[in-house]
Amino acid sequence: MRNFEGGFTLVELMIVVAIIGVLAAIALAVYPEYTKRTRMTEVVLAVSACRTPIAEVYQSIPTGPGAGQWGCEVSGPASAYVQSIATDPDGKIIVTARGFSDDAINGKLLTMVPLIDGIPAVSATDMGKGITSWRCGSADDGTTIPAQYLPGSCRGN
Repeated sequence: MRNFEGGFTLVELMIVVAIIGVLAAIALAVYPEYTKRTRMTEVVLAVSACRTPIAEVYQSIPTGPGAGQWGCEVSGPASAYVQSIATDPDGKIIVTARGFSDDAINGKLLTMVPLIDGIPAVSATDMGKGITSWRCGSADDGTTIPAQYLPGSCRGN
């Protein structure tokens, strides 16, 4: 009768350690990018906080208030990742990012533009109308942060 011992052989254990090493190498390679994308959500939230005052102004007064007068601007650091929040005469929101270790993001701009029926709102002609949607992160609107760091909902749509 043979005596059988349970357990793993050295070769099996080495294979498992090698697999874990490969998975760890892949995870460590993408971790910094996911960290930047997570921090970018705070910048997007700062932009989103400005949407309500701008939508209310468009619906309630007959003339646009002008650049920097929409009621949600912040000239100094607003948070760890937001340097400033500005608006233009038509209500476009412009946020400057800060606190990132990557120069592709740090000091760059994220924009959000109010749309009325899919067309950018113009304060000279669209006051009194309701904002129907917003376009976030479009390079055409002045966003300089690379799209790869923006959330899916804020990549030019």
